[in-house]
Amino acid sequence: MKRPILETRRQMMSAVVCAYPGGRECAAARLGLDLKKFDNHLYESAGSRPLSDEQIHLLERQAGTSHFPEYVAAMYGGVFVPDANPVDLDNVELYERSIRTAVLRGTVDQLLAEALADGEIDEAERKLLLAAHRRHMAARHVEINAVIVLHQVKTARQG
Repeated sequence: MKRPILETRRQMMSAVVCAYPGGRECAAARLGLDLKKFDNHLYESAGSRPLSDEQIHLLERQAGTSHFPEYVAAMYGGVFVPDANPVDLDNVELYERSIRTAVLRGTVDQLLAEALADGEIDEAERKLLLAAHRRHMAARHVEINAVIVLHQVKTARQG
């Protein structure tokens, strides 16, 4: 469950492109850019502006990632929590979400124990702990939201 801490827009954009099926070449083609121009936008070289929010969103929708909203939420000290889709929910899905949440909490607890082994928490450990904690809180929110969506009164769902 190790995920990099994306502290800069460039790191976030790189993670999006790395996750895109087919990598840089396919991402460039999807945006209608030749590879050189795409790289200039990706790395903000040759006076090029970075990829736009809309371009990043398009790539992420196809890659199935959420690096961009997670990056923006983290800038504000928050977490990104996607909405639950009622069509995809059943009790098995709820159970899988609860297991994912438990694993993420275990990761936070393990990192905390390791960080406290020497009696102090340094800056790198602080960053890792907070990133893991954000992922745990987001997963817990997703889990609770899914339970609510799946079990809410049917008339409320249709309104």
